[in-house]
Amino acid sequence: MSSPLALEESVARLNEVRREIAKVIVGQQDAVDGVLVCLLAGGHVLLEGVPGLGKTTLLRTLARVLHLKYSRIQFTPDLMPADIIGSMMIETDERGAKSLRFQPGPIFAHLVLADEINRATPKTQSALLEAMQERTVTSGTSSLELEAPFLVMATQNPIEMEGTYPLPEAQLDRFLMKILVNYPSRAELSKIVDRTIQPEEISLETKMDRETILELKAVCKEILVAPHVQDYAIDLVLATQPGSEHAHPLAKKYIRYGSSPRGAQALVECGRALALLRGRFHVSIDDIRDLAPAVLRHRIILNFDAHADAQTPDSLLAQMIRDLPMAR
Repeated sequence: MSSPLALEESVARLNEVRREIAKVIVGQQDAVDGVLVCLLAGGHVLLEGVPGLGKTTLLRTLARVLHLKYSRIQFTPDLMPADIIGSMMIETDERGAKSLRFQPGPIFAHLVLADEINRATPKTQSALLEAMQERTVTSGTSSLELEAPFLVMATQNPIEMEGTYPLPEAQLDRFLMKILVNYPSRAELSKIVDRTIQPEEISLETKMDRETILELKAVCKEILVAPHVQDYAIDLVLATQPGSEHAHPLAKKYIRYGSSPRGAQALVECGRALALLRGRFHVSIDDIRDLAPAVLRHRIILNFDAHADAQTPDSLLAQMIRDLPMAR
């Protein structure tokens, strides 16, 4: 177990990163913390919001502050899998001999922005699956490992549905969290405009490097999860499953398919990272409750009655969290 001093140092470093990101990103603290939680927990994040809310800027800023390799993939209907993972190239040496060489694609980075991921065909979307789940890329007969840390941040636009391909449930389940990016408040919008008209460009400092992030991930693995907190996460996931004996009445009425076991795993892993962000060496039930909407909203499939009654995954989860006892 790491010492309390190591915990304090880890929290101080993370707070430095958050302050540095705040030089560029105004507000959106839930999105910033969510991306940091996913990075520490070793998962991927899906951001949903209308254009112009700073989703792309967030990941680019994070890459500069953490000194990580960053790449951006613009998903379009004509994007091919080889445009993501790379392809074999024929090379000729000075004697005329030909050989095959693998040319890595943009997936070979630490932070990968999959911009408007729902605009690509399912075939191209599936090219991300192996990389996201296995942290490897297969080309021909060889399998190449992706360097840690590896985070895919995908974005999608909720208002423009023409020419899009909905993400399959198998791929949605690979995302640790789905974060909704909302409009800024009036005060935040005023600050954004103030920064826009400033004559000097904002300069960012590097606050961490790859080795430090890997150390923080190791510290995150040591965060304690008490049995009653683990039980709460399991009960919450079971409450979303209409076929379970522990199902919430709303799940039986409005949910077609509830969260998979990955939902419970994600709640605990994200809870550890959030506890570290909050300066604790143990996960609390409040951590689980705060994370539940982002972790479970994309793992729930509603039935027709839910759509007819204007129910959403968020509204159902909010009621389940209110009704679920915090201790047995």
